[in-house]
Amino acid sequence: MSAPQFDLTRLHGSRIVSVARLAFGRPDTEFLCFGESDQPSPAAAHAALAASLGRGETLYPDVRGLPALRHALADYLTALHRKPVGEDRVIVTASGMAALAIALSAVVRAGDRVVLHEPAWPNAGNAARLRGADVVALPLDARQDGRFHLDLGKLDAALAGARCFILNSPNNPTGWTATHEELRDILALCRRHGCWLLSDEVYSRLVYDGEDAAPSILDIAEPDDRVIVCNSFSKTWVMTGWRLGWLIAPEGTRDELAELVEVTHSGVAPFIQQAGLAAVADHATPVTFRGHCAEGRAISERFLSDLPGVRYASPDGAFYAFLQIEGVTDSLALAQTLVTRHGIAVAPGIAFGESGEGWLRVCYAVAPDRLTRALGRLADGLVERRSAA
Repeated sequence: MSAPQFDLTRLHGSRIVSVARLAFGRPDTEFLCFGESDQPSPAAAHAALAASLGRGETLYPDVRGLPALRHALADYLTALHRKPVGEDRVIVTASGMAALAIALSAVVRAGDRVVLHEPAWPNAGNAARLRGADVVALPLDARQDGRFHLDLGKLDAALAGARCFILNSPNNPTGWTATHEELRDILALCRRHGCWLLSDEVYSRLVYDGEDAAPSILDIAEPDDRVIVCNSFSKTWVMTGWRLGWLIAPEGTRDELAELVEVTHSGVAPFIQQAGLAAVADHATPVTFRGHCAEGRAISERFLSDLPGVRYASPDGAFYAFLQIEGVTDSLALAQTLVTRHGIAVAPGIAFGESGEGWLRVCYAVAPDRLTRALGRLADGLVERRSAA
């Protein structure tokens, strides 16, 4: 009997998972292919979850999120950004990915044109494809120094007739981070073309210029703009496995969008939300974790900046080293070879779209000794490859 067939033709298989599955077969492999840290989540979050379970808080929640958490997030964002964020715009979601999927469900219909810049986290484009959208990738310009730039003229042309633009800044995988001036121009273009702006800001607290947060569309947009901002506890508070996020909706649309939460995941477990409430009150972890990532960024700079045949610049944001390897036309094959010959798992650039081919992404948000050991293996592998070429 043949297996049932599903219509998944719009989705591309994850090349990161392909590398990881190979790496799982080698017990001593160093994993730098996933976008998460090995640092612990806040102790306050653990304690709040346990206390909530102890109180028996396991019933259905308000699908919009616990009122206390909604108010806490509104206060947090108002303090962090240049414009106030009202509680009546906050929806709690089961992860940042859930926030993005709900936003796309709200604004995109089959046949709509969705523009996103790439290299890009693949889930965003795939979520739009599941809506039946025509996804148009706008490559970031890769400069000779290894940095990236969004060409606003090209964006203007791409947005003609588009339903929405997906912005990710700070960006996964490149670390590109839009300035306030660029965000003003991006918002102006979206307004002029009448398209929605979906802003993925999960790395907003991971910037290395001395600021407490990256420039945000929340600094600039008006409450009634066609803007939805998605965020998560995963990166700011080192809570990847907790699956807790939020979105900021346009003024007057929160309860309507909450209906999509109901049919998507029916709200977030109240004990997880209590952990989130404790995390928002923890002002130390975002700063400490940013310092941890800054150390990983410096270690990566030492290992990667002078490697022959490698183009690399330390990123402005997020926690990835994104490096171009001279002469590589199959980054997946290279990543697989690095696993089998050198015991180091990194993400192939092709996982982030065609414009990522020839690049590798390395997560540096791990313990310094582990990162040093892993980058040593990566350097050995790249030197060996160049010698054999």
